Amino acid sequence: MHNFFKKIIKKLKRNRLVLLRKLNFIRSDVYVKYLYNYYTGKDLNLEQPVEFNEKIQWYKLYFRPAILNQLVDKYSVRTYVEKKIGKTYLNDIYGVYKEPELINFDKLPDKYVIKSTNNSGLNLIVEDNLRLNKKTTRKLLRTWLAKKNYYKRSREWAYKDIKPRIIIEKFLKDGEENSLIDYKFYCFNQKVKFVEIHIDRAKEHKRGFYDLDFKPLPFRYVKLEKSISSKINKPENFDEMIDLASKLSEKLPFVRVDFYSIDGKSIFGEMTFYPSGGRKDYTPNKYNKIVGDYFNLPEKTYNLNQ
Repeated sequence: MHNFFKKIIKKLKRNRLVLLRKLNFIRSDVYVKYLYNYYTGKDLNLEQPVEFNEKIQWYKLYFRPAILNQLVDKYSVRTYVEKKIGKTYLNDIYGVYKEPELINFDKLPDKYVIKSTNNSGLNLIVEDNLRLNKKTTRKLLRTWLAKKNYYKRSREWAYKDIKPRIIIEKFLKDGEENSLIDYKFYCFNQKVKFVEIHIDRAKEHKRGFYDLDFKPLPFRYVKLEKSISSKINKPENFDEMIDLASKLSEKLPFVRVDFYSIDGKSIFGEMTFYPSGGRKDYTPNKYNKIVGDYFNLPEKTYNLNQ
């Protein structure tokens, strides 16, 4: 009976969150306080944030330089990367499109990746272009382009005014790996403090945190069974990726910079300012403050009361 009522209460809270998301007049600070409490069970202190995810919520609300809109756009960020570290670290692209009907699938290679430029997690890996259902794919891409309000999900301001487009990139493969390994570098005031690694996304997606000597760190934000438990090899270009991430994070209080290692070559992935929307706390709990201490909040560039 106790579990039954817990499920009912959780469902009611979830329904309230969905309703608040749809109400455009709800102030962002009110919304993120509810969002933060819903996912962490904690009250959000925006006046004196301490923990990492508290500071991420503050970051959404009060740090709004225009360049963030460019850096989270999966196409526009390429100009920034080319200027900072050179285009050699960019993946090849086959095109960027405002409408799915403009894509000529017959001119694409056998394998490629389709992404939405203004959302997170909208990716389609095509491994056999001849077998691809073009009509179904165009329909899917139209739904992607219709998702213009990714910002509203957790008030991640940087995504607010990005024009939705479709980008098609070269399919990447690293040696005999079944799927790409993601290296996500957490940069605070241009210093990389640690890296989050994702492996085997295709089958048994697992992740873990490592220090800059490639030693596992004792915290996680996923269940134990979803954490990396096997030994993984340090890529030969690991130190280069650290250096590149640091350069890309110049003048930014915090950003996560993602790279892939393809046969020893560093390839840029994306830049993220609000990992998981600031919804996933670390375990053990003490690391929420330890990581939060790395994050020195800047001066406000935006005032919600103006």
